[in-house]
Amino acid sequence: MAKTAISPTREENYPERYQQVIKAADLAESSVVRGCMVIKPWGYAIWENIQKNLDRMIKATGHKNFYCPLFVPLSFLEKEAAHVEGFAKECAVVTHHRLEADSNGKLQPAGKLEEPLIIRPTSEAIIGDLYSKWIQSYRDLPLLYNQWANVVRWEMRTRLFLRTSEFLWQEGHTAHATEQEAREETIKMLNTYVDLVENYLAMPVAYGEKTKSERFPGAVNTYTIEAMMQDKKALQGGTSHFLGQNFAKAFDIKFLSAEGVQQYVYTTSWGVTTRLIGSLVMMHSDDDGLILPPRIAPLHVVILPLVRNEQDKPKVLEYCNNLMQQLQALNYDNAPLLVEIDNSDNRPGEKAWGWVKKGVPIRLEIGMQEIEKNAVFMGRRDKAYNEKTSVNKTEFLASVVATLENMQSNIFAKAKQFQKDNTVEVKSVEEMYQFFDPNNENSGGFALAPWIDEPVSEERLKQDLKVTARVIPTYMQGATGTCIFTGQTGAPYTLFAKSY
Repeated sequence: MAKTAISPTREENYPERYQQVIKAADLAESSVVRGCMVIKPWGYAIWENIQKNLDRMIKATGHKNFYCPLFVPLSFLEKEAAHVEGFAKECAVVTHHRLEADSNGKLQPAGKLEEPLIIRPTSEAIIGDLYSKWIQSYRDLPLLYNQWANVVRWEMRTRLFLRTSEFLWQEGHTAHATEQEAREETIKMLNTYVDLVENYLAMPVAYGEKTKSERFPGAVNTYTIEAMMQDKKALQGGTSHFLGQNFAKAFDIKFLSAEGVQQYVYTTSWGVTTRLIGSLVMMHSDDDGLILPPRIAPLHVVILPLVRNEQDKPKVLEYCNNLMQQLQALNYDNAPLLVEIDNSDNRPGEKAWGWVKKGVPIRLEIGMQEIEKNAVFMGRRDKAYNEKTSVNKTEFLASVVATLENMQSNIFAKAKQFQKDNTVEVKSVEEMYQFFDPNNENSGGFALAPWIDEPVSEERLKQDLKVTARVIPTYMQGATGTCIFTGQTGAPYTLFAKSY
């Protein structure tokens, strides 16, 4: 068996390999604070690229950024019944406002608050209060705001990026005069997320509406993007919620219409999180480490000087520096190409493997041989480590941008094909159980079936197969069949999967 940089391999232990890829790529590590993580520079740079591109998309749709407090008064959370019920078990609560030393010199909480404060699990409640003050007339609408923030949901079982007690995210909150306008906003932002993850993260997704049991607490409708990981489980990448007038009525968000009538607004909320980095690791990695789609990579090209004799060092470094300057003068995805020279004292093989594990798209090895040939020795992260080629420098400079786009397309196409190969239509309960065979850990994927959204069969699947209804996919909108559980006709097609 060929030696790999990551141990264990995907086949040996997929969950553990996920942790090892994160460690090898130096993305993050667990904090001393239970359930929290430290996002390291390489991991945070990926998040910055996600943030940069999504922020541009959000602003292009007319939204403006703002920021709300981290703390939510308990009474605010209680105003919307379904909302508080959905988040109550995950809330971190602040009850005191200072520390005082006891008789033994140990610090103890003191100064009990008149009202406990919740560290935001989400911001609908406090934003609802603000919107009730800011919105008075139809002239104030629509209100299209977004914030980049952190939230706390006190998770019992945590995993880096996928589920942590604190995570980073963006959350959009909008208010509208009409139901139609709010519903159009909800779908618009869902499509924005699809654009982000497919065209930048190279992640194909199934998208559409969530089932009743999977709705955001307090929402009328929840829409989602669902991606298939390499173990064929689904991962929810982002959600967009039509909240109707539920929060408007709870927080008395009214406006005076053009006809002079007091009306409640319609609201939406939508968000993605640092979970997207976890999905990158799960979808775009191999047993040698992370594979980064070029459009989201913090670095496009790394140059590795190979100095075998000290007297050659000035020539090699000069060639590398000139090459870097020429590359930096090029544009990729409407921005300068990102290039770095690795001048570390590590051995050449160690250098190369370090960048392979991080997922940098293109590696260039430069020694005296390349200088004499006016060439570069190139490795692509979407190909095997030893699949490297010598390319004339002029030709490389002329083709590098096209090469990066080719890599972006290849990475997406591979993931798309994997999703297609592991998506089936099941026509009976028996076929559903065969597809998700509990005795076969390699079974499963996405199962498409006509299904009436009702709790009995859904709970049966959860208990027997650990399978949930992930999404009513948009691409099957309008198509119906006979429910495989109830025999009722007119059942919409729903995607089922095991999930994270």
